[in-house]
Amino acid sequence: MAKRISLREFQENLSRRLAAAQSGQRRALLGVQAGDENWLVDLAATGEILPVPALASVPLTRPWFNGVVNVRGSLYGVVDFSAFHGGAPIPPAGHARLLLIGAKLGVNSAILVSRAVGLRTPEDFEADRGEADPRPWVAQRLRDTQDRLWLKLDVPKLLAQPVFLDAGID
Repeated sequence: MAKRISLREFQENLSRRLAAAQSGQRRALLGVQAGDENWLVDLAATGEILPVPALASVPLTRPWFNGVVNVRGSLYGVVDFSAFHGGAPIPPAGHARLLLIGAKLGVNSAILVSRAVGLRTPEDFEADRGEADPRPWVAQRLRDTQDRLWLKLDVPKLLAQPVFLDAGID
């Protein structure tokens, strides 16, 4: 049998949930792992995250370009995010996921990540005191409460980089 609550409890709970949803900051970051790196992505900059469907390979492309995938009738170019950064390639199976990015900016792109770690709040992190990352698509270097390094991805800057968009072999 379902738990009974009073109308007042229901209204108070609903009011708290609506206020949290309107603030938009409650769980505004998605944590993913790509190879050895931990990344944070603003939820507003992403589409969705899904298990890796069958990929269609594309000849004469760079090793980090895994091919294209059809997601509900739209084609997305798939970039192995670890291999793109010089890391080990991610096998497109097991815990691996595709993170759709760029559709809001007119670029159907997906990044292959090792795993989705979950939703995070900005309050879970503090700025890293180390040297700035040289990659222009790294918006910030952050540390969590376990002192793990996280890199915040700036999706528009990544999608504006010729090195990211030019997957063809010269």
